[in-house]
This record gives sequence, C-alpha cells and structure tokens, in this order.
Amino acid sequence: MPDPTPLPLDHLALRGSDEDAALVLRGETLSWKDLRSRVAALSGWLAAQVPQAGARVATWAAKGELTCLMPLAAARAGLVHVPINPLLKRGQVKHILADSGAALLLGTPARLDTLEVGDVPAGCRVLGEGEALALAAEAEPLGEPSAHNPASTSAILYTSGSTGKPKGVVLSHANMWLGAVSVAHYLGLAADDVTLAVLPLSFDYGQNQLLSTWYAGGAVVPLDYLLPRDVVRACEKHGVTTLAAVPPLWVQLVGLDWPPTVAERMRRVTNSGGALTSDLSSALRCKLPQTRIFAMYGLTEAFRSTYLDPALLAGNPTSMGKAIPFAEVLVINDAGQLAADGEEGELVHCGPLVAQGYWNDPVRTAERFKPAPAASRYGGTAVWSGDRVRRDADGLLYFAGRRDAMIKSAGNRISPLEIEEAALASGHVAEAVALGVPDPALGQAILLVVRGSGDEAALRAVLKRELPNFMQPQVIIWRETMPVNPNGKLDRAALVAEVAAA
Repeated sequence: MPDPTPLPLDHLALRGSDEDAALVLRGETLSWKDLRSRVAALSGWLAAQVPQAGARVATWAAKGELTCLMPLAAARAGLVHVPINPLLKRGQVKHILADSGAALLLGTPARLDTLEVGDVPAGCRVLGEGEALALAAEAEPLGEPSAHNPASTSAILYTSGSTGKPKGVVLSHANMWLGAVSVAHYLGLAADDVTLAVLPLSFDYGQNQLLSTWYAGGAVVPLDYLLPRDVVRACEKHGVTTLAAVPPLWVQLVGLDWPPTVAERMRRVTNSGGALTSDLSSALRCKLPQTRIFAMYGLTEAFRSTYLDPALLAGNPTSMGKAIPFAEVLVINDAGQLAADGEEGELVHCGPLVAQGYWNDPVRTAERFKPAPAASRYGGTAVWSGDRVRRDADGLLYFAGRRDAMIKSAGNRISPLEIEEAALASGHVAEAVALGVPDPALGQAILLVVRGSGDEAALRAVLKRELPNFMQPQVIIWRETMPVNPNGKLDRAALVAEVAAA
C-alpha cells in the first residue's frame, strides 16, 4: 500500500533527483534542482505580494512555467491557488474572481486585455505572467519546505454543475497530496517516466497528471496542442511514457499513424472525462498493443475515484473499475442501503480524497456533501455524486446515467443553465433549453432549443462572445412553443423526449 500520510503540497518539489529533468518547457528544461529553485523564488515573491495567509491567487494562462509551478509555490507561500481554464471568456472569469475573492490575478497579457472595467474585484492586483516570473527571479526565496497543516486549503478548482455558474471545489493539501500518491501508485509511475500534459491544469484530471508524475520523481512536458498530430509528434520528440486524455481526443489519436518508437516507449495511457466505448477501447488496444490502458473515473469533488485494471479492459471495456487507493466508493440504492449486485444506485465517495465543499456556497455544499452512509468504513462527510451506477458480482462498476441535467462534452462538465442564461441575455429568444445529446466524438453534443423567431447568426455571435468554444451549441432548434407540465412550468423531460423522437 502507498504511504497514507499527507504532507503540504509544496513537498512535491523534494521528490526528484537534482540533475534529472522535472519540467520540459518550450525554451528550456528544468532539472529538479532548477524546479526547487524556481518554486522557492516564486513562493517568496508571492508571500511578499500577498502576505495574508489563505488569500486566493488566480492564474489565467496557457500551460507553461507559471501554471505548472503555481500549485507548489502558492502552497509554500500559504496561499490558495485558483487556476482558471484558459478557454473561459471574460464573463466566467469575472464570476470566478469575484466568487473566490482573488487578491492577485496572473495571466497571459492577451487574455488580461479582454477584461473590462468592473470585471476585476477591488483590491485584486493584475499582472502579466512574464512580468511576475521576472520579479520572482529577483525576490527573496522561501527555500525551506512549508510546515502547513495538510488539512488547510491548497486550491479551489472551479467546475460547472447542472445549475448556475461555476462553483469552486475546495481542495486541501491532503486531498491533492494523497490523490497524487494514489494515482502514482496504481499507475506504477517511476522517476524515469515522462508525462505529456495535454489536459488543462485547471481540471482535477489535469492537475493530477502533473502532481502524480512529480510525486514519482518523473518529468512533465506541458503541451497546448493545436492538432492531434501535435500530440503524437511531442510523444516522439520527448520519449513520452505516459499520456492522459479524454475520449474525444482518443478518437482522433487512434485514427493517426503512430511512429513505432512512440508505441514502444509508451508504458501507459489513461482515460477519464467520459467512458471508453467498446470500439474505442478495442482501437486503443490495437494501436498500443504493449501499453497498459487505464480506464478511469474521477469527480472534482473527490479528486480521483476509480480505475480499471488494464488486464480486465478487454473483457470489461465499458467498466469504471474499482476504487483507487485511499478512496471508498459505495453504491447506495433509493432506500439508502448498499445496492445489491446489478442493482442501480447512486455512487457515493468517502474517505480522505473527499473535498472540503464548495467555496462560499453552503447551500450547494449541503446538497452534495452529506454524511457518509452507515456502511462506510470512514464515516464523516461523503460526496453524493449524482452519478447512477451498477456494481457487478466481481465488484466492477458500470456507469448508468446522471441524476441531474448536467452536460458532459469533450471531457468538460457544462451547466445547461449557463448556456440558457447567455441565450436569454442576448435578447434574441424568449425561452432557451440546453440539452446534451449522444455524440460519438464528444460523448455529448450541445443542442439548444429556443422559443422565438430571431436571427440565428446574431444569437450565435453573442454566444461565441460570451461562452467558451466547448459550450457552443452544435445545433439550435427554433420553436414557436415549449412543452409545459400541469403546473405551467417548462417540461424539460417532455422536451428531451420530443428531441429524442425527432
């Protein structure tokens, strides 16, 4: 079993050997000795800029030195890191900055230039990432690893749910440390591993690809790719041994020709953010016959959850597997009891990986973070996921559906209400309903049903301005009326049925 003792997150900087590679950037490769020096410098500068313990510092930038170092540097400085998805637009960023009460925002100048007056809260300083790194290089470093309480907050990751604006999941040092330990253990990561980090570092899955590799003492190559071919080329260039992705990217990657050396070096690949289909699972096994393929399931609120042993993938291609180390996952039926084999129930997460709740949101925290079922060996607070699953006689879990209306597209959790509110605010429609419909490439595509007779081009222009690309509807259906229930309210279930039958 891996070590269950949590440490402050900045102690990850101590894991590797001095001269080994730790972070491969576009212009330079940082050794572990370099990484320790840069983390010390950045944390020293942050502590001087934001001396209040527990204050929030946000980053809004592409993957690079700043975004990779910040989880450790902010942790050492006693601050809380708020990584913002670089794909988000100013409306979402405005909400995150205000909701988190960020004292400092560091970002790419081009992104910062899109912010308008009133988007940044009073008292929040804004600085370009290049200037911040230059100032940090001259700062008094914090060279000693911190002694922070592992139960204290280390990060807030904003994620969409089925209703409302993005909510901030509060993660402690212990959540993130033990998540890294757990994943590094079951993946079998080692100091000679090279991970290509293609996932956004604002996601729990993306954060973990970084932290678990560093726990093992390995090297990370951050990549913001334009085309799937760029991923294969980077794997070849850097001798990548580990690649994490989501189903839409895997669909594109398996259609490419992989140089033999890439497949030979690749020790493991992982999938989360949506289930592998039987066809995709088979294609991956054909493309990478010597590679261990890990089907995984995760929830930001539980910072990693389950994985399927690669040896079982061929016979159980759609399974979510079993609980990862340090996690306890229970299937609870509608009577509140442990579900029998084959019986559908809600997936409930217990144990030390469970997050601390939603930032500044006691109502939604109480809805999702509730007392653990009596059957839990951990007790305390559990995450009631809303995901419906079944467990077979061998203990393997299978996804059945969601209790709420959240859309999951291309690995992104998307609130339909966010899309609906943007459509209504455009002034071009009277009613709007966003739905997720099955899509072989995306998992779910976004379908927007609207009432009105407006200008679709004008509506799409507003949505493009206000929402990131992954929230754009693939199809907009215009209607003169919407179905209502006996109480006169919009009947979403009836609308879903009508769309499915069309």
